[in-house]
Amino acid sequence: MKILLIEDDLDLGAALHRSLEQAGFGAVWVRRLVDGHATADSGRFDCVLLDINLPDGEGFAFLERVRRQQSQVPVIVMTARDALDDRLRALNGGADDYVIKPFLLPELIARIHVAVRRASGQASGVWHFGSLVIDPQQGRASLSGQTLELTPKEFAILSELARHCGRVLRRESLIPKVWPGEDEPSAGALEFQIHSLRRKLGSDMIRTVRGVGYMLAKPDAEK
Repeated sequence: MKILLIEDDLDLGAALHRSLEQAGFGAVWVRRLVDGHATADSGRFDCVLLDINLPDGEGFAFLERVRRQQSQVPVIVMTARDALDDRLRALNGGADDYVIKPFLLPELIARIHVAVRRASGQASGVWHFGSLVIDPQQGRASLSGQTLELTPKEFAILSELARHCGRVLRRESLIPKVWPGEDEPSAGALEFQIHSLRRKLGSDMIRTVRGVGYMLAKPDAEK
């Protein structure tokens, strides 16, 4: 899961970035509104953690721009501003959550999972796709009741495809989620991981859209 962190405070930003990475997220940290805009435009993120008080403007401007672009990325506002007007402005403007500083990291991580889960259309923390069951927080998956022995990269691919179940995920969008913060993998690395995952899931579950990307097929009952 890839997180965009927009926070100008050096100490808090560094601590949050480190903690998110330790929790298994791929995190990109920026400190200015303009950099938040540029970073959001240049990559695909699963969630945005947004401060309001930034050196070059208010986080509300980022939120308004994202929603004006019809982006559905979950945005969690985290701020010391606890006035009702600010909370209403954020939530009515499209924020998925509003967290008052100081907060506990486990609660923030739980809120991230909830926001991403809602965005992907899953009602609970465990995702069900017919006989395929995925537990993103525990990093586990099973098929027809049998635990799948997946490598971290295989699980990352499966999780990303599951978040977009029934929709094609482009290769260039998938790679940063599987190799967050790493150099571009060698040619064929993604295809190798997909091939290995297919051997464990069955050949029909992950479909290739030639020249575009990959898609996790919806269970028959959901089509």
